[in-house]
Amino acid sequence: MEKRIEFTLNGKKTECIVPCNMTLLDMLRTKFRMISVKKGCDSGDCGSCTVIVNNEPICSCLMLAVQADGKNVLTLEGVTSGGKLHPVQRAFLENHGMQCGICTPGFIITTYSLINKNPTPTIEEIREALEGNLCRCTGYSQIIESVMKASKLTSMKV
Repeated sequence: MEKRIEFTLNGKKTECIVPCNMTLLDMLRTKFRMISVKKGCDSGDCGSCTVIVNNEPICSCLMLAVQADGKNVLTLEGVTSGGKLHPVQRAFLENHGMQCGICTPGFIITTYSLINKNPTPTIEEIREALEGNLCRCTGYSQIIESVMKASKLTSMKV
């Protein structure tokens, strides 16, 4: 069984027909080529598939595509503006907050959401926000440093 859905993807109204059992993750990757949305664990444990739905970070592997009907969905592709990196992306790049790249989009989109809600988070607030994102390549110190730098860059309105 399939259903036609309409939603906003990265600021653009869009529509498509999806099987009722397709996840948001699979729809974003296969129908819209949003390759930043990674399929890591497929069970909501790693955060590699994190996107923002109606201003809340969610694991897209745990949400059905049909549930996105009428909602706003933001992926990492929508964070970049006019080909220019967002300060959160710049901070991760400059502070070596990424390793192999599988988890990086999830960390960046979660950081983007955190800083939009709390422009100057404490280290504890950062750790709490990122607890649903796993990295198998690093000890997290560079990721935390990247989030702190992103907070400074965005508070300076860069």
